[in-house]
Amino acid sequence: MTTTPAERIGGWLLGPLAWLLVTLLSTSLALLLYATALMTPQSVTALGAQPLKQTILWFVSFAFAIAIWYYTFWLVIAFFKRRRSVPRHYIIWLLVCVLLSVKAFAFAPVSDELALRQLLFPLLAAALMVPYFKRSSRVKRTFVNP
Repeated sequence: MTTTPAERIGGWLLGPLAWLLVTLLSTSLALLLYATALMTPQSVTALGAQPLKQTILWFVSFAFAIAIWYYTFWLVIAFFKRRRSVPRHYIIWLLVCVLLSVKAFAFAPVSDELALRQLLFPLLAAALMVPYFKRSSRVKRTFVNP
C-alpha cells in the first residue's frame, strides 16, 4: 500500500483537529465517570433501585458514550493519517454532535441557558466547518491517502 505525499495538517485544519481532540478527552472523562459508577457498590445499588425505564436509559446513554468515543478515536487516527474519507466522516461526526446537543437541549433536566450554550458550539462548528470541508481545495489536497 502506497501513500500519496499530501500537504501537512495546518492552517484552518488545526481547528477541527483541536475540536476532535477535546471531544475525545471529554468523552474519555465521561466514560471514566460511567465506569466509576459501575465499580462503586453504592452507585450500583442506587442504579438498581431506579425504575427499569431509568436503568435502561442509563445503559443506552452509556452505549452512546462508548460509540461516540470510538467514532471520535477512529476519526482522530484517520485525520492524522490524512485518509480520503475524513471530510465525509468529519461532517457526519459534526452532525451527530449537533443531534446529541439537540437531544440534551430537549430532554436533559438542565437550565435552558446551559443547554443553549452547549447547543451553540456544535451548531457554530457545523455551520463553519461543513462548507469548509466540502469546498476547500486545501482539504482536498490534504486528505488523499486511501
